[in-house]
Amino acid sequence: MITLRRETLLPFPRAQVFEWFSRPGALVRLTPSFFGTILAEPSDGINPGSTAAMGVGAPGGAGMWLGSAAGTVRGLLPASIAGKKWTRPELRWDALHTELVPGVSFTDVMDKGPLASWSHKHSFSDGAEPGTTLMVDHVQYELPALARGEWARTKMAAELERMFAFRERQLLGDLSFHAAHPGKPLNIAISGASGLVGRQLSALLGGGGHKVFKLVRRAPSAADEIFWDPEAGAIDATALAQCQMVIHLAGHPIGGRFTEATKNAIRESRVRGTRLLAQTLAELTSDGVDRTLVSGSAVGYYGATPHPETSEPLALVESDPAGHDFLASVCQEWEAACAPAAKAGVRVVNIRTGIVLSAAGGVLQRLLPLYLAGVGGPLGKEQWQSWVGIDDIAGIFAHAALSPEVAGPLNGVAPEPVTAEDFAQTLGTVLSRPSGLKVPPLGPQLLLGEQGAAELALASQRVSAAAVLESGYVFRNGDLRSALEHILGE
Repeated sequence: MITLRRETLLPFPRAQVFEWFSRPGALVRLTPSFFGTILAEPSDGINPGSTAAMGVGAPGGAGMWLGSAAGTVRGLLPASIAGKKWTRPELRWDALHTELVPGVSFTDVMDKGPLASWSHKHSFSDGAEPGTTLMVDHVQYELPALARGEWARTKMAAELERMFAFRERQLLGDLSFHAAHPGKPLNIAISGASGLVGRQLSALLGGGGHKVFKLVRRAPSAADEIFWDPEAGAIDATALAQCQMVIHLAGHPIGGRFTEATKNAIRESRVRGTRLLAQTLAELTSDGVDRTLVSGSAVGYYGATPHPETSEPLALVESDPAGHDFLASVCQEWEAACAPAAKAGVRVVNIRTGIVLSAAGGVLQRLLPLYLAGVGGPLGKEQWQSWVGIDDIAGIFAHAALSPEVAGPLNGVAPEPVTAEDFAQTLGTVLSRPSGLKVPPLGPQLLLGEQGAAELALASQRVSAAAVLESGYVFRNGDLRSALEHILGE
């Protein structure tokens, strides 16, 4: 039996820390994408008898390569196929909560999974300084019979160190965010709650004590679901009325080839859904409840090539004009669809999101297999890439929702945009891999088509984060290297 003991000192009261662990979303927030995915969240929090399920990959770079490669393939497959088990190179881990001492400790064990055994006791006590907490993770585990050599033990120990270091940063970040956004718990409806950003945002808000309702396009099967059908213009307005805030993330994926059918789906899915929510919220203003609509948008608003011919263009701010290409026109219509809500007095925020970085999806997931195989390189050279880490974009959406003074367009990007060449060099450094193999324009064109490549992969947008900083948001990872190190556990 192998034993691991890790102590973490947290500058927050014990009751506050323990309560965070007992709320929905804790497991999602604490599970790094380089370790695995959550297949089923805890059925009853941390109470004895509560069950959860994860899919875990192989440790180290091999597991990350398999996971990112499989994720990239799933992104190119039809939804009916992408959901099949064989598309996920993971082993199922069923967890069971067995013991609970409120405010003091709780324990979970591996009920079924890849190890011979696993028991994890989380203990909490008051720290030496008032208002602090000493958290102790005490883990006992046994490797399977075929993997009990020194090499396997060393690999497992390194993977656990990566995971617990990630968890410490994540927990400190979430507790700090909630401390900076005090207030009574709110009911918040989210569209696209099961997506890359939506899942982390839902978990972040849940950890703050807010009640998250998911907008679903089928008959609701749980108390926290609200029916809507944007294509039919239908929504359960009575159920939505119980929410003080709506965060709108849903939309057709943008990462495929720009065929006419795809372009129409991209536009209509965003405009119709936004208009339906805006009109419904406008009608609900008669009940006297102050409501907020935070809707997604993108830095594509400014166009794929918004800068003059200069190597150091001024960073784009929210008052800069819109571009003239396809994605710019979509973003303009997307934001304009919020008008009915704004005219009725609903506070409206449009988050113009940059390149979201996560090993679980998006651009970074698609780049990882190449870099890990030693054949990574920049998409272009001087093009500006305005990126944002997955935790920070979830934080920006939550901050916008919970900050009454924030309204209008807001750039959802990190403070330090980089060139394509700098992005490649930084990613290569973090992964300890070469990054000099430049990707020819033909590569993105084969995958996305000529228009898609020009407006997505080869776009150049240096976008300012000044407004979100001035609004009081504190970035967890303001520079690219620290963001990638956190996301990838390196």
